[in-house]
Amino acid sequence: MNKKRAIIIGAGPAGLTAGYELLTRTGIQPIVLEKSEYMGGISRTVNYKGNRIDIGGHRFFSKSDRVMEWWLQMLPLLSSEDSPTAIKYHRMERAIKPSKSGSDPVAADRVMLLRARKSRIYYLRRFFDYPISLTKDTLLKLGLWRTFKIGVSYIRSALFPLQREETLEQFFINRFGRELYGTFFKSYTEKVWGVPCTQISAEWGAQRIKGLSVWATLMHAIRKIFKGGNRDIGQKDTQTSLIEQFLYPKFGPGQMWEEVARRISEMGGEIRTGWSVDRLVTDGWRVVEVEATCTKTGRKEKFKGDYFFSTAPVKEIMRSFDTEPPKNVLEVSDGLIYRDFITVGLLVRSLLINDKTSQGKQLISDNWIYIQEPDVQLGRLQIFNNWSPFMVADQGTVWLGLEYFCNESDEIWKLSDERMVELAKQELSKIGIIDSAEVIDSTVIRMEKTYPAYFGTYERFAEIRTYIDRYENLFLVGRNGMHRYNNQDHSMLTAMMAVDNIIAGKKDKAELWEVNTEMDYHEEKEHSK
Repeated sequence: MNKKRAIIIGAGPAGLTAGYELLTRTGIQPIVLEKSEYMGGISRTVNYKGNRIDIGGHRFFSKSDRVMEWWLQMLPLLSSEDSPTAIKYHRMERAIKPSKSGSDPVAADRVMLLRARKSRIYYLRRFFDYPISLTKDTLLKLGLWRTFKIGVSYIRSALFPLQREETLEQFFINRFGRELYGTFFKSYTEKVWGVPCTQISAEWGAQRIKGLSVWATLMHAIRKIFKGGNRDIGQKDTQTSLIEQFLYPKFGPGQMWEEVARRISEMGGEIRTGWSVDRLVTDGWRVVEVEATCTKTGRKEKFKGDYFFSTAPVKEIMRSFDTEPPKNVLEVSDGLIYRDFITVGLLVRSLLINDKTSQGKQLISDNWIYIQEPDVQLGRLQIFNNWSPFMVADQGTVWLGLEYFCNESDEIWKLSDERMVELAKQELSKIGIIDSAEVIDSTVIRMEKTYPAYFGTYERFAEIRTYIDRYENLFLVGRNGMHRYNNQDHSMLTAMMAVDNIIAGKKDKAELWEVNTEMDYHEEKEHSK
């Protein structure tokens, strides 16, 4: 009866990681409150008639050994003739036991696959490597005049970089030159965010692609020529955007989080779905309980706890305190902006584009394609067959995910499913990727608050952090919980480090906010001491 409890808001990667870490490393019992009926948040897998959708595309890759090992503990690597049974990391090689299926078909399915990474840009109705590589093929497709302008522009930026780098546009220009930025980055980025790059903070680029540049791409290509294929899954010396392979659950990302949820329940943790948190009750600078409502019955319940983790959108959580935060803090939280997301699943018999191989024409091998064409709203195209063959019910078909970025106030968000499917078919046909007559089936998925934006009042976010960090037993973790465009491994690390702090009795939360893309994280700092 005296066992301590942690109340966790949200069953996404951060929330479920926190729950598992508490159970395996402390005597604290987690209670996870999830508004929806599914696990994983945006990292879930949607099963539509046996065809599975990965919302947004989730590569299971991290430069954190801690996260990589955590994933493989949950879902071991599938053993096969062409898959290694040892995972090479930066400082040592760790043996990973391959899965042993035995006679249990369920256990046999709980595995990771090793997948090749390929993504390209579709522009001028042609394919370009991503990240852009100035190969002969690229130069021929761009043409001599455009290539010349790109080269001159890049040299100018390399020699005379912009001294002020406050906007995303300035960030891109300093790394790629104005001409290459305008050709391959501007249109797609503005599709994603819905505002000009001049209105987006450079912090987004620093967090997502800070190590990427023309020079980094060229050096990677040269190293690849001399070193051959990269069998090191850790890929510590490779920029994240340039990795060549990654791990992937057999049935998509949701399989990982369903497995974590299963283990949490088996170990005595609670996961309650269909519960919406309404209010955080405080006592001085501590949270003492949350009040939540069952979305099915309308029943209200209070959940007392010793520790509280929130992965809910910051805008919502700041309005949930029983003691209203200062006016300036609410002004910042109310002004935070989120970008919403629509995926249209299209099942087709074939594509008009293909890879030409020695065995003839084959399905293109891309995991996803960035649609740079300005005459369509489509932002990105997933080919789920290439994430895992088990994502597709019929191997004779191609299962596509068309991704649209929007706001809830936009007309496209309000379209009926039928009209949304028609738009998707028309656009993909317009740019020469499918014949709309080849579409067999379709579905539409809408996700709110998918991407926390780096504009609006974001530049004043420190005011929220200063206020909220005073609550010593409240931890904001995850993408929406911290209003940071985290990958799932970064979200997991914030949860892991929050548990580290609890165990150590540490109240300073600065390290949680330092978790960032392209870092070797804090374990690397420890090794280097």
